[in-house]
Amino acid sequence: MVPTPYDLAALTLIISLIAGIIPLQRKFTNFIDLQRTTGIASGILIASALLIVIPEGFHIAGQEIGVGITTGGAVLAGFLFMLILEGTGIGHAVHEEHHDHTHSHGHEHVHHPESPIMAIIGLTIHAATDGLVIGAAASSASNGVTMLVLIAVLSHKFPTSLSVGAFSLHERGDRKLAFRDVLIFSLATPLMIIIAFTMMQDIEVFILGLMMLFSGGTFLYVATVDVLPDVHNPETGRSALVNVLLGATIMYGIILAAGDIGLH
Repeated sequence: MVPTPYDLAALTLIISLIAGIIPLQRKFTNFIDLQRTTGIASGILIASALLIVIPEGFHIAGQEIGVGITTGGAVLAGFLFMLILEGTGIGHAVHEEHHDHTHSHGHEHVHHPESPIMAIIGLTIHAATDGLVIGAAASSASNGVTMLVLIAVLSHKFPTSLSVGAFSLHERGDRKLAFRDVLIFSLATPLMIIIAFTMMQDIEVFILGLMMLFSGGTFLYVATVDVLPDVHNPETGRSALVNVLLGATIMYGIILAAGDIGLH
């Protein structure tokens, strides 16, 4: 049975909600190694961008407009879009830093953007771009490509949702408000999957390819920015590198195991 876009949307919503609620339950928080989880997820996301999303986007768009500055520019646009959001304070980087912060707050340190609301908005926009690439893949690519993209998105969404829950609870100090933030973030991807799939039924095929390339650019930005602070840290650099390489290897293995999935 081939999953429908509604099935994909429901799955992303459930996983995101479960992960986001975990930090709201203190007894579970200590069991999550966020640094390792984020590193592995970043490796998976990088591999999926370079081995699945971007090549498939080039193939789809290239059939009509060729491979050149337009297709390459779509990847660049996705990367710069996330960079601009980050630079204007609507960032997604609320992953926990990994130094001791337990004495004063009872948990590791969390990045503190100037406005918690702006941080949640940035994360929600990023989550919407995840839905865009899944919706585009479901509209234009094979089922195999769609499922591989879904795996990559979900692998990264789990640690991101954990971070949203931890960050919101820390900043707001209220579990109800924190859950509201988690819910808003969790709804963004599934809603965009359905919207993107519905709207892309009647548009030119090359536009679908450009959208996948744009999303591939956002993947590259998010994955690298999430893990670079740990890579540059002398205390965590080696383990962070190992985690990223492990994630990339896992994704490469999944692609090989998937066999003929229609990649070109």
